[in-house]
Amino acid sequence: MAKPKRRYVCSACGSLTTRWQGQCADCGEWNTLTEEAPETVFSARHDLSSGGRAIAFEPLDAPSEALQRRSTGLAEFDRALGGGLVPGSAVLMGGDPGIGKSTLLLQAAARIARAGGSVVYISGEEAAGQVRLRAERLGLAGAPIALAAATSVRDILTTLAQMPPPALVVIDSIQTMHSDQIEGAPGTVSQVRASAFELIRYAKENGVALVLVGHVTKDGSIAGPRVLEHMVDVVMSFEGERSHQYRILRSLKNRFGPVDEIGVFAMEGQGLSEVGNPSLLFLSGREQPVAGSAVFPAIEGTRPVLIEIQALIVRLASGATPRRAVVGWDSGRLAMLLAVLEARCGLNFSSAEVYLNVAGGYRLTDPAADLAVAAALVSALADKPLAADAVWFGEVSLAGEIRPVAHSAIRLREAAKLGFASAYGPGEAGARCDGARFTALGLLPNLVDRILGAA
Repeated sequence: MAKPKRRYVCSACGSLTTRWQGQCADCGEWNTLTEEAPETVFSARHDLSSGGRAIAFEPLDAPSEALQRRSTGLAEFDRALGGGLVPGSAVLMGGDPGIGKSTLLLQAAARIARAGGSVVYISGEEAAGQVRLRAERLGLAGAPIALAAATSVRDILTTLAQMPPPALVVIDSIQTMHSDQIEGAPGTVSQVRASAFELIRYAKENGVALVLVGHVTKDGSIAGPRVLEHMVDVVMSFEGERSHQYRILRSLKNRFGPVDEIGVFAMEGQGLSEVGNPSLLFLSGREQPVAGSAVFPAIEGTRPVLIEIQALIVRLASGATPRRAVVGWDSGRLAMLLAVLEARCGLNFSSAEVYLNVAGGYRLTDPAADLAVAAALVSALADKPLAADAVWFGEVSLAGEIRPVAHSAIRLREAAKLGFASAYGPGEAGARCDGARFTALGLLPNLVDRILGAA
């Protein structure tokens, strides 16, 4: 038998190489190669075309059982999952430390257990006593949950094999799990991949809903090999700022439901409470009209959410270098929008500092927010408040055109339901206007003329 070779695996794309290098040759990411357990190399090649077990094929139209989802007892959690937990599915939940992942899962596990489903909660980061203290603080100490503190995958699977398959298994977290079949410390690429594979295989074979908690890197992505996200059925991100009360559970991948669906929670003394109407949460505190404030009807999955966008313009002395600061939006898109306002509308932002903030710590990725951001910038520049009962949406092109966006009718209905009397957007949205007075804007200069010409 030949000497085992060293292998290095990229945590971003999962590619393998026999030597370490600063940049991955496949995906181009830097400092993502980590050493993996050596692979045993045999001198003779093995023929894999024999000695295996023949598999049975089925026709594509073979009858199959309908998915029977299990409710978590939290409507917002079920909404993000697409209707509830699917038996045999694997869910990966990531989020910043201390954001409330363990609290949310403990609340969901307690409600499932009280509804008659058996639940196993395994913590690899905390002792059982620490989890019990959290349950007492949340008022969940009486829930019939099977609790354990363990990190060995072999011990976990051996224990689960000796009992009837539970309805839900929670592993907190996958980075702390360890498999004795793989060399390396817990948290390494090989350990995370092998541990997740064994746990997911158990869930698939026994029809158990499995939830894996994952750590995140400093840029917010789930730590560990990218192949982990491909192995699971659902990838969720628990987002929010610690200084703000709200939390957002966002679906990034879902084989059983819509993607980008969100559930909104508020952190309180007794744990996480559901927010049925998040628009009221993000629009709170708008009693007096202020220059630089615009309301944008965003779409998250299938849910409309009204968000306040705030802009501040500060004129600088001659020769000073202006600053651009953005919170909750793409800084590159802000630079593009400022360039369009200068080139197509004749406005001057080059000698002013620009600050843009999405209220409530919300993060926007919807391109339809362009028009609302432009309205907030022009309002701040002219020091003229916008109408308090107006919403703005539409994508802005480099030519200054206001282009159509998806789900215009849903955005308008949500605005009308919350008492907004007027809306501004692309021309095609006017045909589906429902309940709000709609004004079509074809070009960005039309927006500037309307704001600057207002009394």
